[in-house]
Amino acid sequence: MKKTLSFAFTHFSVAFMVTWLLTGDLLLGSLVAIIEPLVNTVAYHIHEKIWLQKVRRANHVHAPAHGTDAFAQPA
Repeated sequence: MKKTLSFAFTHFSVAFMVTWLLTGDLLLGSLVAIIEPLVNTVAYHIHEKIWLQKVRRANHVHAPAHGTDAFAQPA
């Protein structure tokens, strides 16, 4: 949990610093530091759901038909 909190703090800090350095606006830097990770979390969740669907679909298409793997075994 400490590592997760450390990463979150680092993420917020980087988002704040980049925005602040680009705009010079402390309020905008603060808002981006809060909003960007939240949006990123939702995007990651959606990405994972889509990725899992693709993997399941690929495994289903390439999986051998039931019982056919026995023919591939050496006698």
